[in-house]
Amino acid sequence: MTVSKRFDLTAPSTALLREVQLGSTRVLQSFAFDNTSGHLFTVQLVDSGLQLPGETQTYSGPDREANGDLCLTRLDTSGRILGTMYLRGFGHGVQIGVESTTSGAYLWAETHNVRTANSDGTYTGWGDRLGRFKFANGTVLTADSPALTQYTLENGVDRTTCAIDPVNNRLAVRCRVSGAFRFRLYDLASFKAGGRTTLADVAQPADLQPGYSDTFQGFTSYGSYLYLLAGSQYGKDGSVSPDGNTFITSVDWNTGTVKEQKLTKAGYTLSYREPEGMAIQIPDPANPQALRLCSGFSSYTSATDQRKKTSIYYKNVLV
Repeated sequence: MTVSKRFDLTAPSTALLREVQLGSTRVLQSFAFDNTSGHLFTVQLVDSGLQLPGETQTYSGPDREANGDLCLTRLDTSGRILGTMYLRGFGHGVQIGVESTTSGAYLWAETHNVRTANSDGTYTGWGDRLGRFKFANGTVLTADSPALTQYTLENGVDRTTCAIDPVNNRLAVRCRVSGAFRFRLYDLASFKAGGRTTLADVAQPADLQPGYSDTFQGFTSYGSYLYLLAGSQYGKDGSVSPDGNTFITSVDWNTGTVKEQKLTKAGYTLSYREPEGMAIQIPDPANPQALRLCSGFSSYTSATDQRKKTSIYYKNVLV
């Protein structure tokens, strides 16, 4: 694979959005950009107590997490909500991608939810397939809907999530293989046509949070580098404001080795501040090489209001 420039993780971070309300009041899970329209898509778990069209009852927050029910919000880059739809039976929303085409934007996300027991007796849903679909404001999409195209990997692979390199039209997939997480890179057009030949296949690095128990939170890809986000909210694992424990790691797709790993203090004044999701933004489509590596953060509305808001920060120095 041709070697590209990479984002300098020591460069300062700049706020793109700060404390924006999304379509759900729960934690941001991930996000991605439609760089053609300039729109932003975010996913969260569905709020507790909300009854969606086609449902005969309300569900609790833990039920929504177990069922893999997601709220998908479309915004402009000023943070104004342009629409909301719901994805039932999809998964946890660990990472999403956007494929911009001449006929509009297509979302890529995990789907075909598998309910998994946690050690504390609760359940979390994780998708074991990938799904591609168009945004349709005000609708509810299920995992068996004809509006959804599903893609599978080989048998036995699960927890499949994805991101899209919008410059090189490549699909980056995180999946669990024989109990261990790996990242695979595909040509997007070939993958849609059924091809499963990888451009790269690398193991998830062993230490994404030096000094802490790893909490994986998102990924994205540009050129010959994979970018990973890990960290937890303030106060967990002994992290103390203003440093926190959020790290960004760059991995060379060609070798699978870590190129750079840095603590990020982006949004350090946010209350709660949990890192969630990554994406590549092209702010000016006429200049596709002026790129931003974006990381998301969830925070409390206030000290007495735990409804979540979302902030996105970016780095834009390439070396």
